[in-house]
Amino acid sequence: MTLNSMTGFARTEGANDKCTWVWEAKSVNAKGMDVRLRLPSGFDAFDAIIRERLKKRFRRGNISVFLSVNWQRANATYQVNMETLERLLKAVSEVQKRAPHLPPVTMDGLLATKGVLESVEDPLGETEQAVLHEEILKGLDELFGAFEQSRQSEGDALTILLNARIEEVECLCQEAAGLAALLPDNINTRLHQQVAELCSIVPALPGERFAQEAAMLMLKADVREELDRLRAHVIAARELMTADGAIGRQFDFLCQEFNREANTLCSKSADVQLTRVGLVLKTVIDQIREQVQNVE
Repeated sequence: MTLNSMTGFARTEGANDKCTWVWEAKSVNAKGMDVRLRLPSGFDAFDAIIRERLKKRFRRGNISVFLSVNWQRANATYQVNMETLERLLKAVSEVQKRAPHLPPVTMDGLLATKGVLESVEDPLGETEQAVLHEEILKGLDELFGAFEQSRQSEGDALTILLNARIEEVECLCQEAAGLAALLPDNINTRLHQQVAELCSIVPALPGERFAQEAAMLMLKADVREELDRLRAHVIAARELMTADGAIGRQFDFLCQEFNREANTLCSKSADVQLTRVGLVLKTVIDQIREQVQNVE
């Protein structure tokens, strides 16, 4: 089982005697499912179809789907958008009143203005249009198949990266456990040295008080609980890596738990080497979380 990425791209093309068309789909990461469509005029009915088919295949991601259609029929006509032209003429009249020294506007200039002259295709018959829509929608199914494969390929790469980072976290936990096992002796030795230095200035510390101070320091520096939880998180991460469905949000939450334990380990550390391991651990966890942002 591999992960699915939220990053992907796919493109398909099609053609018949009436037109050519191109489908494109791309996606980036998102907290939920955010769909954006761009469809040409006359294909608004595709909106609900596209959204429904996306929901069946994908769970998360900012997904954009585009359709462009180029008609090949030669019987296109042109018409003037009178509403746009009237607004433009009123604006021209107002400008001429305020700046009479400007040259007059020509008809060529007016017709060249965007939105004034429009290309109009002869409408297809109802049956002809239904056949065309069905043919174009077949391209949509091909697009989503290629798009799904693209996200899976990205997910394969994420799987390799995350498995390597999880393995690294486990190794660092083992190293930290080895250093933590040496802490009681190190603390005891360091405390004896500090007390010996103080004894030259102040009276000797009673043995019972010395034992209490050593116990308090060892208790504050005990990171076994944090290491146990980190090891449990490693197990949970490996289980998520083999789970079905969209696990990105769960993994992101698990990364927060990883980071919380690593922070506590660093704050409790009473050893330079253990602190170094803790800082490396935090770096690796940040790398995991950065990659998890792309997991569906």
